[in-house]
Amino acid sequence: MSRIDIEPEEDSNDLPPRMAADEGQEPSHLRGQDRGDQTSWMGRNKRELPWKCIPVPIALAYQSFGVVYGDLSTSPLYVYRSIFSGMSHHHHDTDTIFGAFSLIFWTLTLIPLLKYIIIILSADDNGEGGTFALYSLLCRHGKFSLLPNQQAADEELSAYKYGSSGQSTPSLALKRSIEKRKNLRIVLLLVVLLGAGMVIGDGVVTPAISVLSAVSGLQAAHTKLPSGGVRLICCVILVGLFALQHSGTHKVGILFAPVVVIWLISIFAIGLYNIIWWNPKVIIALSPHYIFKYFAQTGTDGWFSLGGVLLSITGTEAMFADLGHFSATSIRMAFILLVYPCLVVQYMGQAAFLSKNTDSIPNSFYDSVPDGLLWPVLIIATLAAIVASQAIISATFSIIKQCNALSCFPRVKVVHTSKQIEGQIYIPEINWILMILTLAVAIGFKDTDTIGNAYGLAVMSVMFITTFLMALVMIFVWQRSIMVAALFLIFFWIVEGAYLGAALTKVPQGGWVSLLLALFFMFIMFVWHYGTRKKYNFDLHNKVPLKWILGLGPSLGIVRVPGIGLVYSELATGVPAIFSHFVTNLPAFHNVLVFVCVKSVPVPYVVPEERFLIGRICPRPYRMYRCIIRYGYRDLQGDDGNFENLLIQSIAEFIQMEAVEPQFATPDSVSYDGRMAVISSQACSSSNLLVSNEDDFDTISTMQSSKSLTLQSLRSAYDEENPQIRRRRVRFQVPESPAMDPAVREELKDLIDAKEAGVAYIMGHSYVKARRSSSFLKKLVVDFGYSFLRKNCRGPSVALHIPHISLIEVGMIYHV
Repeated sequence: MSRIDIEPEEDSNDLPPRMAADEGQEPSHLRGQDRGDQTSWMGRNKRELPWKCIPVPIALAYQSFGVVYGDLSTSPLYVYRSIFSGMSHHHHDTDTIFGAFSLIFWTLTLIPLLKYIIIILSADDNGEGGTFALYSLLCRHGKFSLLPNQQAADEELSAYKYGSSGQSTPSLALKRSIEKRKNLRIVLLLVVLLGAGMVIGDGVVTPAISVLSAVSGLQAAHTKLPSGGVRLICCVILVGLFALQHSGTHKVGILFAPVVVIWLISIFAIGLYNIIWWNPKVIIALSPHYIFKYFAQTGTDGWFSLGGVLLSITGTEAMFADLGHFSATSIRMAFILLVYPCLVVQYMGQAAFLSKNTDSIPNSFYDSVPDGLLWPVLIIATLAAIVASQAIISATFSIIKQCNALSCFPRVKVVHTSKQIEGQIYIPEINWILMILTLAVAIGFKDTDTIGNAYGLAVMSVMFITTFLMALVMIFVWQRSIMVAALFLIFFWIVEGAYLGAALTKVPQGGWVSLLLALFFMFIMFVWHYGTRKKYNFDLHNKVPLKWILGLGPSLGIVRVPGIGLVYSELATGVPAIFSHFVTNLPAFHNVLVFVCVKSVPVPYVVPEERFLIGRICPRPYRMYRCIIRYGYRDLQGDDGNFENLLIQSIAEFIQMEAVEPQFATPDSVSYDGRMAVISSQACSSSNLLVSNEDDFDTISTMQSSKSLTLQSLRSAYDEENPQIRRRRVRFQVPESPAMDPAVREELKDLIDAKEAGVAYIMGHSYVKARRSSSFLKKLVVDFGYSFLRKNCRGPSVALHIPHISLIEVGMIYHV
């Protein structure tokens, strides 16, 4: 790997003209039309279904128990204890207990059932759910993104369009107001990042409270076991849980679904037994009248207890966040047919038991279990708690990957644990950080009530933010009136605001943990996004003027040596400043230049047929091209060793297409940056550029293809040190067609010769610094925060799977 350190000029006020790639859209017949089943869970992962004779929704509903409902179904372990933990003992009477159950019942009905199952599950982003799915929908229907890398060609993606195109005048006015005010777009991003931070905080607290609550039943079964022994067992389980994450969770739905189903059936049977045996009259507590009686009797204590009531809906957000792995129909079916009735009957049964045994409130669940069933229930509860922890850990990995794809999180190592299920990933760094934080919470807090305060604040904050984003989706995506969205927002904010206010009062009693974790991760994400945006704007303002390149002539004023130079840049338009510094300081450059931009677009998946966007820079003799590779925020960005071949085939297809398509034949009269075309992988496979030989890339073939003895020995040593890297060696040849334009034939031949000579990857090794005139806060954020994160995260070459033996880095200093 070579490195050249060059410092560009600090200021540049000359902005090049807008590129033609932004001014037009490619013809519809050039875009990939075969969408297939790529954007739905059933299409991507249907071969994972193990039952061919069972309808797909039923099979998916069964698997969803092991992924989605583990957290929600284990909440009866600690809800009643949390509700009455800070309440005076003289309120422990039948009416108060019935009122607590009525609160739980109507909370389950209004938020999980009405809000999520009926309304929010319909707001999917091409089958994907979660906070970032709502944000991507908004960014597609308005210019709300702060990173100015949008292109007109992105709107032609098959997964891009959603909803109708007509909007009312008030909606358009609101949309334009947000688009014009940068501060409003920053606030929108901060809200989304806060929600993401709360989900990560939830990933820390959930394993601690779930496992600790389940294991606490050992004290009921074995009274001599001290609390320290319970925490030791809890820590052992947590360490084992996080240690097994590297094996992957692609089978979690099939393996863990029976545990949750057995658990739900068990708590349903226990609840039904308690209703019949202890107090059948508890059914009258379904009336909301008991809620008014509850607050009338408990007063301020009742309002504070709402922080415990909201624990009954923990895990509700997972129904929407994990939508991409299942379907809305399957998640609705599982909740309505099994989860909802089992939870209602269990909470009702606990209320019936406590109405006759008020002294059992501190250990309400295990005391309500009939004699002789305690140990079996304890074992099932522990297994179900592990399932609940597994689900939120996987969700944390997913949301960090989404943040990373949208330039809101430092680059981390993402391991894809399943070749079939695209969303199943593992992030080693985050896994061990979560384990350390979770163990600290499990050991540091005295009881589960304190952890529950942190848990409730995280859960309700995410729901509150989801309600706000959903109201915006109703206006800008669903094209509903502002009045309808306002009614939705006001109704659920009143309900959720009461719970959130109660949770905020518990900040000194443990709620500060979730708040601190959320603000910490939110700060990291915002600093990374801020630095990335400033760096992109610097590149945008320091683009190389095409007039300067045209003045150099086709030889660029230097020697053009054999080979292909892939110049990587984050710019989607224009020539980056790294190119001019390279040209002015080195006497040679490659015969063929390709400016490569790996870009994330606000859609979950980009089908392979639409991934490559190819265009030309400067007239044909310059042999300069642009390639934009587009990925969605849930796409795999792995390297299968075939990137170079696909790129060559795509450029060759573009060259041949340019000769017959008039809109590509004549460059733009101002910028000479031609329009770009989507090159389908199917078109490449049927291209006239024939493949004459294809085999694995090994040491012998590498040495034969290189004309330098030194390079041969270097590549040989590199291949011996990296035997796991197997790249495909493909030989191309120009077809013998008399109808082919001689200029096209010559250009294709130059492309093939350059490929045979070798490919070099050229990237900028950037150092980002704040300007001397910047404020102290900006210097602190850029020089210390962003620079620290860049030094300690994965490099771009590693994230893009660029072979180090072919990498050239050009040092640059960005004064932002």
